[in-house]
Amino acid sequence: MKKVVLAYSGGLDTTCCVKWFADRGFKVVCFMADLGQPHDFAPAKKRAKIAGASKIYIKDLRQEFIKDYILPSLKANAIYEEKYTLATALGRPLIAKYLVDVAHKEKAQYIAHGCTGKGNDQVRIEVSSMILDKKLKIIAPLRFWEFKTREEELKYLAKHKIPTDVTKKKVYSIDENIWGISIECGALEDPWVEPPSDAYRITKSLANAKSKPTYLTIGFKAGVPVEINGKKYPVMDLIKKLNKIAGAYGIGRTDLVENRLIGIKSREIYEAPAAHILISAHKEIESLVLDRETAHKKQKVALDYADIIYYGLWFTPQKKKLDNFINETQKKVTGVARFKLFKGGFACVGRKSPYSLYKKELATYGKGDKFDHSKAESFIKNWAKPYLK
Repeated sequence: MKKVVLAYSGGLDTTCCVKWFADRGFKVVCFMADLGQPHDFAPAKKRAKIAGASKIYIKDLRQEFIKDYILPSLKANAIYEEKYTLATALGRPLIAKYLVDVAHKEKAQYIAHGCTGKGNDQVRIEVSSMILDKKLKIIAPLRFWEFKTREEELKYLAKHKIPTDVTKKKVYSIDENIWGISIECGALEDPWVEPPSDAYRITKSLANAKSKPTYLTIGFKAGVPVEINGKKYPVMDLIKKLNKIAGAYGIGRTDLVENRLIGIKSREIYEAPAAHILISAHKEIESLVLDRETAHKKQKVALDYADIIYYGLWFTPQKKKLDNFINETQKKVTGVARFKLFKGGFACVGRKSPYSLYKKELATYGKGDKFDHSKAESFIKNWAKPYLK
C-alpha cells in the first residue's frame, strides 16, 4: 500500500488532506510539530483519526525551534520587508526535517503538506525536503484537488461527519508558534479593509491596551536574551513573558502587503510582541559593541538572512556561511537594553554593555571633552579627495 507522511496542523486544509488521501488508497501517517503554539493536540489527533489517519506522530520541537531557528534569526536581526519577523517561515524547515525523518522511520514513499499553490510555505517545505532527501516524492493536494474554496472544504468534512473548529463566519487561516502568529484570508484579502478585531490572538487593540506606561529591561549574553528586569529566564519562558507584557500594550501587530516568493502580493497580518522587542533590544546592544564597518555589514546581512528564511533556503551553503559571520559578531553582544512601553508602542530609552565602544569623553560637548577638534579639517580634506575634480 502507498504510504504518505502528512504535515498535519489539525486545521481545515490538512484535515481534508487526511480524508482525501485515505479515499485514494493511501495509508496516511500524520506528523504534528509542537512549536510552542497554545494547542490542545487531543482534538486535532481525534479529527485525524476520524478522517482516516493510521498513525499520528506528535513531537515537541520547542527547544530545537528556539535554539536552532529562532536564536539564529534573532542574532541576525532578520525581518522581512521591515515588518515580518518570520515566525511561520522559520518553522517550515524544521517541520520538513521531521517529515523526512518520519518518512524514513515509516518507510514511506511520499511526504505531503497542506500548502496552497500560491503560498510560500510549499516552497519552504519542499525545497528543505529535497535538500534532505531528494528521493522522497512530494504531494501537494491543494495544488490540484477538486476544492476551490474553504467553504467547499467545510462541506466535504461535514458530509463525512469529520469535526472542525473552522466556521463559515470565521475563515481565517492562522499559523501560530512561540515566535509569532500569521493570519490571512477572509476580510483580510481586501487591503483596504481594517483587520477585524476577532482576527487577533495575543495583542490588545489600541482601545483596550494598557494606557499607563511601564519600563522594562532586557539582558543579553553573547547575543542570547537571558533576563527581564534583572531576573533570569530560560529563553522559552522569556519569550512567553514578553509576549504577555508587550501584547497587553498592543505591541507587535503588523499589517503587511508583502511580496511573496511565488510572485504575487499578499496581505497578511502578524502578531509578534516578543520578537519585535527582542530584535530591537538586540540591535541596541549591538550599536554599542560593534565597530562601524561590522555594524553596517551586518545590517546588509540581516536583509539577506531574512530573504533566505522567507525563500525557504535554510539548509543551504549560503545560510551556513552567513551564520559563521553572524556568530563571530555575537561574541561581545552582552548587555542590557531599557525600554519604555506605552499604548501601542515602545521605545528604547537606555542601553549599556561591559564591551561598549562608546566613550563619553570623545562624544561629549561639555566638560571633559578629549576629542582633538584640530584634526577634523585634515580628515575632511582627505575624505573628500577622491570626489574632487
